[in-house]
Amino acid sequence: MRLSNGQTLLLSHNIDLASRIDGLIEGARIYFQGEYEWNDKGGVIHWTHYDPQGYRDGGWIDYGGMRYQ
Repeated sequence: MRLSNGQTLLLSHNIDLASRIDGLIEGARIYFQGEYEWNDKGGVIHWTHYDPQGYRDGGWIDYGGMRYQ
């Protein structure tokens, strides 16, 4: 995704552990919580789902009035 400041981020959402987000529209606003890791391309957000091992707090994505976790 491209942020308003031009930076890009990859949002890596594991659909083996959380529901797939269907119908995502380009330019739509999403809200999320996960773990950010910087890289030379802007960064990646992962752990946007629950942790099946229980080692960390689970993340989520809010889109279209639904929460995916």
